[in-house]
Amino acid sequence: MKKRFIQSLTVAGVLALSLILPGCGKSSGSDELTIGYFNNVTHAQALYMKATGSMEEALSDGMKVNWTAFNAGPAEVEALFAGDIDIGYIGPVPAVTANVKSKGDVKILSGVSKAGAVLVKSPKAEINRAADLDGKTVAIPQIGNTQHLCLLKLLEDNGLSPVDKGGTVDVTAVENADVMNMMDQGNIDAALVPEPWGTTLEQNGAQIVLDYDEVYKDGDYPVAVVVVRSEFMEENPEVVEAFLAEHEKVTDYITENVPDASVVVNKEINDATGKSLDEAILSGAFGKIVFTTDVNEDAIREFADISLDQGFIMEDYKDIFIE
Repeated sequence: MKKRFIQSLTVAGVLALSLILPGCGKSSGSDELTIGYFNNVTHAQALYMKATGSMEEALSDGMKVNWTAFNAGPAEVEALFAGDIDIGYIGPVPAVTANVKSKGDVKILSGVSKAGAVLVKSPKAEINRAADLDGKTVAIPQIGNTQHLCLLKLLEDNGLSPVDKGGTVDVTAVENADVMNMMDQGNIDAALVPEPWGTTLEQNGAQIVLDYDEVYKDGDYPVAVVVVRSEFMEENPEVVEAFLAEHEKVTDYITENVPDASVVVNKEINDATGKSLDEAILSGAFGKIVFTTDVNEDAIREFADISLDQGFIMEDYKDIFIE
C-alpha cells in the first residue's frame, strides 16, 4: 500500500488533526519554520529549496525559514525531540525510531525519495548474487540504518543471517568514504551503500551485484521521508500546508528537469561542504533515485518489524502516517 499525503492533506484536514494531536512547547502561530535535512542527493528537494529560496517565497510574508543540516539520523531525531527543528527530511528507519520514542508525536508527513542504494562488491570477491554473501564480510553505513535493514531482509530472503545471529555473514559498519580502501585491503567483500556512494564506488572499480531496483521491493521503498512534530503541526496548520505544497512542486520539478535540478543541488552541496560531486557521479546517482511524495506503507511496516526483531526499537510505532 502506498501513501500519498500531499493531495489529501488540506488545511481543513490539518486543522482537524490539530484537535487530537498533543503539543507542549512553542507558542501558537510561530513566525519561524526550521527544517532539518542532510547535504545528500537523496534530500534533493530540501537542497533545491534552500538554494533557490522557494520555500521562503511560498510562505506568508514575515515567515522566516531556518535550514539545519545533519550528518546522521539519530542527531536529527534528537533535534526533533528538543524542538530545535519543526520539519525534517530524514531516513525512514530514523523516522520510525522517532515515532516510537516520541510515543507517536513525530509523524511521517510525506515521501521524499525512494531506492537510491546498491549492493557492490570488490572486484576480487566471488559474489554474483545475494546468496553468494554466505561467508563474506559486508559493509553498511551504520548499524540500524535503512541500508542495514535492507541488507538484513536481503539475507533473510536468501536463507542467510548475520554472524551475531548465529549466521555466516559478517555485517560491519564502515564510513562510506572508507569502503573502497577497505575493499582494496581485503577487509570487506561487499557493501550496501546509498547514493552517491554506490556510483562513486562503481567509478572506482567496485562492481554492482544488485542495482537500485533489485536490493529491496524492486526499488519501491523510501530512502528519505519528511517528518513533522505534532506540536508544530497543531499550532501552524497553514505553514504545514504551504510547506507540503512547495515540497510537491519541487518534487515534480526535479523529476521532470533532472539535468537542471541536479546542477542546483550539486552547487548547494558544494557551498555547504566545500566539495561537489563529479558530473558522472551526479548523473549516476540521480539515475538511481526516484523522487516522489509517495511512501510505501508496506516497506515502513517491514522496517518496523525488523527493527523490533533486532532490538533497535522496543515497541511498535503509533499512528505514524498523517492521513
